[in-house]
Amino acid sequence: MDKCSFCGRNKNEVELLIAGMDGHICDRCIEQAHTIIEEEFKSKDAFDLKSVKLMKPTQIKSFLDQYVIGQDHAKKILSVAVYNHYKRLAQKVDDDETEIEKSNIILVGPTGTGKTLLARTIAKMLQVPFTIVDATVLTEAGYVGEDIESLLTRLLQAADYNVEAAERGIVFIDEIDKIARKGDNPSITRDVSGEGVQQGLLKLLEGSIVNVPPQGGRKHPEQKMIPVNTKNILFMCGGAFDGIERKIAQRMNTKVVGYSAIESTSHVDRDNLMRYIAPMDLKSFGLIPEIIGRLPVLTYLDPLDPAALRLILTEPKNAIIKQYIKLFELDKIKLEFSEEALKYIVGIAVEYKLGARGLRSICETIMVDAMFEMPSKNEKSLVISESYARENVEKAGMRLMKAS
Repeated sequence: MDKCSFCGRNKNEVELLIAGMDGHICDRCIEQAHTIIEEEFKSKDAFDLKSVKLMKPTQIKSFLDQYVIGQDHAKKILSVAVYNHYKRLAQKVDDDETEIEKSNIILVGPTGTGKTLLARTIAKMLQVPFTIVDATVLTEAGYVGEDIESLLTRLLQAADYNVEAAERGIVFIDEIDKIARKGDNPSITRDVSGEGVQQGLLKLLEGSIVNVPPQGGRKHPEQKMIPVNTKNILFMCGGAFDGIERKIAQRMNTKVVGYSAIESTSHVDRDNLMRYIAPMDLKSFGLIPEIIGRLPVLTYLDPLDPAALRLILTEPKNAIIKQYIKLFELDKIKLEFSEEALKYIVGIAVEYKLGARGLRSICETIMVDAMFEMPSKNEKSLVISESYARENVEKAGMRLMKAS
């Protein structure tokens, strides 16, 4: 009777027995061999900085332009910061040389302007481990919520637990404004989800060896920890900082009456005060000075105007309309959007101040009936007109309010 040449099991004892030139191998031995090979390659697969696809700042910005519309100032700042960060990693430090310090980044801008998309696109370009974490779930150690170290757990998971690769990755901390302390003055009581989290983030942002629970969640003494050095991890933080314009206006004295005040503030763009943001405004909002100092690169994102929203619908590589056209193409249906329908979608997004993120939900509202019915029909083309878009939007309870 045929049997496995490795483990000796007979044919009737295994699920599958594969014959070779001079022997046989069973399915169990194949699985075991596959596991051994994976472990062997994983140990040899050490992170090599040369594998990082590093481009010049102008090339980085050109890559971002393919995916993100507008925000030229933020793209330029990010391109330089990322380029300098990975140049720093490639630097061989001698005793007599200047050591380049890490430049973490904070992005400030209204919701839906592209903060998360910028960070994700840069990580995609560099092909380094990247994770997005939400600051709102973090809490001070010992309280309900996630420990601050858990954000590094997600980076480890993105790096397939290759610690060396994770130590050169990118972490994007979203909603950083939600952990601002409640008042401008330090509290005598614990602010465990605000100032407490900010204090806990300090050692991560600056660079230290942190013991990370491999499965995340709460830490406990019996759990095996993985030491991760955060010195070379680039941290990007993003937040809407809703209401910070008032802090900027107060600092710039834009509300003072009188001829001299009008003359001194006549050059101020009151429709986009965010462009004048400074570290002192973040402090007034509720970030502690220590964390502001560890986020030295501060940049803003402009609110999106109708022209930018219109381009976002169709121009980027992964534009929303292109995605819907591809979805219908898979069912051999040709989908088209009229120019009037696209303008109507933009009008809804502007009216409700939804930003770029809202464009997707509006399109989903318009397309849901078509996506439900068309695959079952024999029709091979569909044109989305303004009247069709308006009918579906109003059916969902949204209505474009006309200015009187």
